Amino acid sequence: MTTTPDTRPGSPDGPLWDPEAIPAATVIVLRDGPDGLETLMLKRDRDLSFAGGMWVFPGGRIDPEDRLACGDEDDLDAAARIAAVREAAEEAGIVVAADSLRRWTHWTPPPETPKRFTTAFFVAPIGADQGEVVIDDGEIRDHRWQRPAEVLELRDQGVVGLTPPTFITLTQLLPHAEVASVLAAADARGSDFEHFATRFEVVDADVIAMYHGDAGYENGDASTPGARHRLRMGARWTYQRDD
Repeated sequence: MTTTPDTRPGSPDGPLWDPEAIPAATVIVLRDGPDGLETLMLKRDRDLSFAGGMWVFPGGRIDPEDRLACGDEDDLDAAARIAAVREAAEEAGIVVAADSLRRWTHWTPPPETPKRFTTAFFVAPIGADQGEVVIDDGEIRDHRWQRPAEVLELRDQGVVGLTPPTFITLTQLLPHAEVASVLAAADARGSDFEHFATRFEVVDADVIAMYHGDAGYENGDASTPGARHRLRMGARWTYQRDD
């Protein structure tokens, strides 16, 4: 029996950059704080159409100028690095060295999402003496340097709102006590970083986002028995992943 290749974005035979989504870049800015690893979080204006009021990492769409600056308008990976550096400067007033960026993950939302971004996620270090954060007070209304565990706890308390990619990224950072550990993990992955393409299903009052490796990913049925790789979003959010 011949199996038809799954060419949906995020699938093994599909494109990394979904041609039907807006290309974007996000940078997870990291520093070593007195109590361990800290990441820069920015609060988006509540009236924004996309992720309004959410706490996010610096980032945004890849502009035409970013594509021109990299010397090859079709090289979205290179343009994403330029966009990540630019967004950190525009949204937070900080300078991230382009050569310090390490690819972390890639995110693609499901086809039914109203406003779709296909996004390269990078991690980047910054020293404590590399400048004060200055938000634009337009799209960005507040900022905080915080340990990932603290941000996740505040989400559970209803103090901050997070998007699924931000929640899972913060969860991925939990095992790392310092910036060097995160960078080493990114270097170990190299070009073999993970693509989180998403399938959603609503079950009772919860939304379940399924990713590759979840038994329900291909058919979109969260009740399918088998392995789990999903984020269950209810009163509390739970990221479940079977190794």
